[in-house]
Amino acid sequence: MTLNCIIIDDEPLAADLLASYAKKTLFLNLIGVYNSAIEGIKAIRENRIDLIFLDVQMPELSGLEFAKILPKETKIIFTTAFSQYAVEGYKANALDYLLKPISYDDFLDASNRALDWFKSIRHSEDAANDRFIFVKSEYKLVKIMFDDILYIEGLKDYVKIYLTDDRKPIMSLMNMKKIEESLPKPEFMRIHRSYIVHMKKVDGIDRFRIVVGDSILPISDSYKAILQDYLDGHTL
Repeated sequence: MTLNCIIIDDEPLAADLLASYAKKTLFLNLIGVYNSAIEGIKAIRENRIDLIFLDVQMPELSGLEFAKILPKETKIIFTTAFSQYAVEGYKANALDYLLKPISYDDFLDASNRALDWFKSIRHSEDAANDRFIFVKSEYKLVKIMFDDILYIEGLKDYVKIYLTDDRKPIMSLMNMKKIEESLPKPEFMRIHRSYIVHMKKVDGIDRFRIVVGDSILPISDSYKAILQDYLDGHTL
């Protein structure tokens, strides 16, 4: 992953030092160096900027003021000679805070934290987009969308996947633990040793049994506490 970054600092020497650090950091793509926040606005409008190394104290528009008008997807690492701005910096949703004079080791540590943050966001987005699984059934791979699953029943060495449409349930040779690990939680919850239910498809709960369409599924004692926690968060 590469992060597009810019540097905004009204001290030319400090800005040039940070630029030299950015240029030798392989995952940073330096778009530009600016001596005021006003100059940096154009770069942000014309490019996708992931990360800004932003000085706190600047004329016309301070770094803290500038942070309030940035797109939420653009993250900040504040740079300043004054440690008292650290708390304000974190209130402005900065990823990190570098105190001048800044060494390359400190710069790299902060940049790596930013990289880890963006990787975690990208991973979450990718996981959200992969809304399907492939399962082996009758000597072929069948694609099943998560949104089409009602519930899953475990039958010894097989699982039986019940779907929202009129298709017959899909049988696949695997155990419940394996398919449970492949499904997003808490959207899919294990309610019984033999059942995993898609909570979005639940029509109701009758005497602590799950109602899904025409099916009534038992809830075992070992899963009642986890289910109750989920229900407490979704009950008015």
